[in-house]
Amino acid sequence: MQYPESPLRFRWPDWGIRTTTVPDIARVCFRAKKALEGIVYDTVHLEGNPFTFPEVKTLLEGITVGGHKLSDERQVLNQAKSWHVLLKKVQRGEFTVDRTTFCELQAIVAAEEALECGVFRTGPVSIVGTEYQPPAAAELDTLFDQGVAALESIQQPHWKGILFFLFGSLNQFFWEGNRRTSRLVMNGILMSSGYDVINIPAKKRLDFNEKMMRFYESQDAAEMVEFLVGCSLDPELRIVR
Repeated sequence: MQYPESPLRFRWPDWGIRTTTVPDIARVCFRAKKALEGIVYDTVHLEGNPFTFPEVKTLLEGITVGGHKLSDERQVLNQAKSWHVLLKKVQRGEFTVDRTTFCELQAIVAAEEALECGVFRTGPVSIVGTEYQPPAAAELDTLFDQGVAALESIQQPHWKGILFFLFGSLNQFFWEGNRRTSRLVMNGILMSSGYDVINIPAKKRLDFNEKMMRFYESQDAAEMVEFLVGCSLDPELRIVR
C-alpha cells in the first residue's frame, strides 16, 4: 500500500489490473470515435449539465438545440472539441503526459467557464461536500512535476492512467475542469498504449460522486480504482488481487 506522503498524495492498493484484449491503437481510437456522443453526454451529465443524450447528439451534428443556457451548450461543445484534439494527438503519436498537454486540454474543456484557462490556478479552491482542502497554489508546480515523475515509473497503462485521474482530481490544479481534464489525460494514456477508454456512465453519477467524496476525505484510492476499472469499454479488464 502506498501512502499520502508519496508524490501523488494518496495511497492505492497493490492489485494487478489485467486484460486479455490485445493492444491496438487504431482499434481503440475507432471505438472511442464511435462512442464519442455517448462519452460527451456522460461527461457533462456528471457535471450536472441538463442536456439529454438526444440533445447532445443533435448539437454535435451541428444543429442548435433551444431551451438551454449558452454555458451548458458551450460545455458540451468544449468537451467534444477536447476529445477531437486528444484523439488526433494519440493517432499522430504526439500524446505525452506533461504540463503542456494537461494545460492545453484544460483550456479547451473549461473555455469561458473558468476564471483562467490553460494555466494552473493562482489562488485557493475548495470542493463542495467535503472538508478536504486542496494544496495551496504555490505548491502546484512542484507537486505536478513530482507526481508526473512518479507516474513515469509505473509501466501498467491502466494503473498509470487511473492514478493520473485521481492525482489531478485530488490536487485541483485548475480553477475549473479538473476531473474532466484529468479523465482526458487518463484516456490519452490508455489509448496511446492501445487500450480502450474508461468512461463513467451517466447512470453511475451518484455512485461516482459518493466514491469521489470518500476518496477526497480518506486519500485512499482503492474504492475508486475498482470503480474505474468497472467503467472501461474493455469487457475483459479485471482487477487481480
